[in-house]
Amino acid sequence: MKAVRSRAGAVGVVDVDEPPGTGELLTISSASICSSDLLYIRLGCERVVGHELAGVRADGTAAIVEAIMGCMECELCRSGRYNLCSVHRQRALGSTADGGMAEQFRAPAEHLVALPEGLDVRDAALVEPASVAWHAVRIAGTGPASRVAVVGTGALGLMAVAGARAQGAPEVAVEARHPHQAEAAERLGATVGPTGLYDVVVEAAGSESGLDRAIDLVAPGGTVVCIGVRLGRVEVDWGTLFHREARLIPSMGYGVHDDRREMESAAAMLAANPEIARTLITHRFPLEDAAEAFRVAADRAAGALRVVVEP
Repeated sequence: MKAVRSRAGAVGVVDVDEPPGTGELLTISSASICSSDLLYIRLGCERVVGHELAGVRADGTAAIVEAIMGCMECELCRSGRYNLCSVHRQRALGSTADGGMAEQFRAPAEHLVALPEGLDVRDAALVEPASVAWHAVRIAGTGPASRVAVVGTGALGLMAVAGARAQGAPEVAVEARHPHQAEAAERLGATVGPTGLYDVVVEAAGSESGLDRAIDLVAPGGTVVCIGVRLGRVEVDWGTLFHREARLIPSMGYGVHDDRREMESAAAMLAANPEIARTLITHRFPLEDAAEAFRVAADRAAGALRVVVEP
C-alpha cells in the first residue's frame, strides 16, 4: 500500500508492507497538512507523516483519529488530561511514530471519534487542528463577555476565530499578514485590525514578534494563550504582563472537558458551520501528488490555508 514518508528534508510516496500504526484499521479519506508536519520534516524526522486524519472503519462508519495518544492508565489520562501524559510524546504521529498519511492506518479504538451528522469525511481531517484551537480558547476563559484577539492567521489562528465565536465571544479581531487570510477571517466572523485591549489574546503565529504583539494587546487581568509551536526558551515582555496582572499560558493539544472530548465539540462546531471547512480547505491533492501538496502548504503567500491529501 502507498504512504507518504519524510526523508532527508523532503516527502515522497513509498510502498509499505503494512498500514502504519496499531489497533483498528481505518481506510483514510482525508489527511491535512499542519505546520507541525513541516517542522518535523525540517528537523529530519524519517517517518510516515500525518496526524490530522479521518477515514472509514471496517463497519463503514466514518471516524476521526485523536492524534494525542496517552497511556490511558495514569491519573492524567483517567481524568481526561491525556494531552499532559508524557507517553504521548513517544507516540507523536509523524515525529516519534509513523503517522497516517497513507491509504490505510491503524489507531487504537479508544482514539477514534465518530463523525457527527453533517460533517463530510473529506473535510473531517480539520477536526484535529480545530480541537487544538477549541482547547486553547476554552482554557483562556473565552465566553459571552470576552473580547478576543487572534495574532497569526494561518489555519490554526483562523480556527481559533471560529472556536471563539462558537464559544460565545461577541467580538473577535485579527491581525492578518496576507490578504487571503484577512478575507478568510472576515468570512468566519472576525474583524481585521484590533482596537484597544482584549480579555483573551490567542497567539497563533509561533514567533517572537507574534508573542510580543499578543502581550501588547492583552487587557489588565486578561489572558494570552499560546498555540504557536516553540522549542526551547522564549523571551517574554514580563513588565507588561506584570503591570497588567495578565496571564500567559501555553496550550497543549486537547482532552476531555465536562465529560466530553474536545474533539467531539470541535467536530460539532464544524458540522454546524460548513463555512469553516469551505473557508479553510483551499487545496486538495491525491496521495500520489503529496510532494506538490507539501510545497503548496509551505507557501503561505500563495494562498494556502489548509491543504488536504486524499488517499
